[in-house]
Amino acid sequence: MAQKPSIPKGTRDFNPEEVSKRNYIFNTIRSQFEVFGFQPIETPSFENSSTLMGKYGEEGDRLIFKILNSGDYLSKVDTELYDSKDSIKITSNISEKALRYDLTVPFARYVVQHQNEIDFPFKRYQIQPVWRADRPQKGRFREFYQCDADVVGSNSLWQEVEFVQLYDAVFSALGLNGVTIKINNRKILSGIAEVIGAQDKLIDFTVALDKLDKIGEEKVKAEMIQKGIPQSGIDKLQPLFSLTGDFGAQVSELKSILNTSEEGKKGIEELEFINQGIESLGLKTAKLQLDVTLARGLNYYTGAIFEVSAPEGVKMGSIGGGGRYDDLTGIFGLKDMSGVGISFGLDRIALVLEDLGLFPETVTNTVNVLFINFGDAEALASMKAIKKLREHGISTELFPDNKKTIKQFNYANKRNIPFVVLLGESEINSNTFTLKNMKTGDQESLSFDDMLKAIQQ
Repeated sequence: MAQKPSIPKGTRDFNPEEVSKRNYIFNTIRSQFEVFGFQPIETPSFENSSTLMGKYGEEGDRLIFKILNSGDYLSKVDTELYDSKDSIKITSNISEKALRYDLTVPFARYVVQHQNEIDFPFKRYQIQPVWRADRPQKGRFREFYQCDADVVGSNSLWQEVEFVQLYDAVFSALGLNGVTIKINNRKILSGIAEVIGAQDKLIDFTVALDKLDKIGEEKVKAEMIQKGIPQSGIDKLQPLFSLTGDFGAQVSELKSILNTSEEGKKGIEELEFINQGIESLGLKTAKLQLDVTLARGLNYYTGAIFEVSAPEGVKMGSIGGGGRYDDLTGIFGLKDMSGVGISFGLDRIALVLEDLGLFPETVTNTVNVLFINFGDAEALASMKAIKKLREHGISTELFPDNKKTIKQFNYANKRNIPFVVLLGESEINSNTFTLKNMKTGDQESLSFDDMLKAIQQ
């Protein structure tokens, strides 16, 4: 017996209902991107290995899917290298291309490669799949979509204000009210590290601080001491561990902590600008919250850092994130090109919408009308009516086979088709259509025009 086929771990098939729901999220995000003036681009699913390797750190390099060269790829590997079994060195000889790991580095490559064709500041959005050789687990896949929006070529903090509004607009449009947009600033983290004498241990300090809400104050302090941060410096952090209150109150406390750090004070100024802009403009349903423990993307973020969490009561990690980077294109030789961008976590957003029952019922209604098949003569008459309905933008189909009527009605129920039309011999003779509303059970005989109005309503 033939072995049942399967798919690679960390990948998924999506049935029609799931695809419809994902497209609903895609279309909602895309429409808001365009309302905010972002332009779409697409980049290849694979890049030259030299474009990707070395841009994500050692761990990222390990998770990049490499593509074997065409033909006899081992012929270029000399015997000594082959016998060494050094997989890293051998890979560089047999693989010149790789699947993209994210959308950010390909975007940086795109900007540098097309810099003479782009009008700056350049506002781009990109919705495409990416691949990572990660260990699959709940909510983490080897193939998944990213939905990114970035602006490059502008240092203006109004861009950060716009991105906060964009997050609010997207999640409000999805009906996901009450999300929290957390914000911090890399300069504040650097300033804190400076004040406590741990400039050379910024990453260790921030990694420990980021665990405050997970492991608690005492374990965070113990981890900092273990990483070589002096006790005297940790003592200066004490006000940070009990930082509470609204945005303004937390900023006031930060000012006292960072009064000797010029970089830290610059970070506070940037946060205040963004917060004042949002206070003046207002948000629909989201709330902006300062979180000084937020430390994502420190390898490339240089200013504001964003992370979006689901409404209270929903157990889910971040559903969006981003920040300001001052020199992302510098990795490809184009210096001093500042940018800021955000990303939406499609899979997690879909899980949250599913859990909260926020997908509209109509999302999965791919067909509005089904014509019952009573035989070839009736089917031909039905096809003529179907053609006219489709010209009015109504999704309509004919059941292809002349089977028992009950089986055709069951098909409509399983497909959640809201209307069924019966066009038999008597209807053809009277030039009418019997329209049945599958939800209410109501059934009436109508002219084509009246049927069209009933379906459209």
